[in-house]
Amino acid sequence: MENQPTASGPEDPGPFYHGTKADLKPGELLKPGYTSNFGTGKKANHIYFTATLDAATWGAELGVGEGRGRIYQVEPTGPFEDDPNLTDQRFPGNPTRSYRTRDPLRVVDEVLDWQPHSPEVLQHMLNHLEELKRQGIEAID
Repeated sequence: MENQPTASGPEDPGPFYHGTKADLKPGELLKPGYTSNFGTGKKANHIYFTATLDAATWGAELGVGEGRGRIYQVEPTGPFEDDPNLTDQRFPGNPTRSYRTRDPLRVVDEVLDWQPHSPEVLQHMLNHLEELKRQGIEAID
């Protein structure tokens, strides 16, 4: 089966983070199969997470939904793999330490002391995403 996570997953020990606008509590599970926070909002086959606060910050800032961005420390409940949307296409070697899984992520705690990107950096990213959209490029599979 192509694109299936391996049984052992990457060797990254974490901690792991997930950025979103959702208001979650410790112990809740984030699961794939719901509308994606990015792109056209189609059903997500994976749930995405990272081992860097910077990458999680993008999720908190760019995710759809009402309310403020939030970052949660999470733990995978099953195997995971490098996020091919980033590692194969943009950042060989996975320096963003970005991953995806078909299994739930368990919320451990909310990270309260993260710093947002500057307004200029955020606007640059928004412009870049708008250009990708104009070109018909979908960031999330």
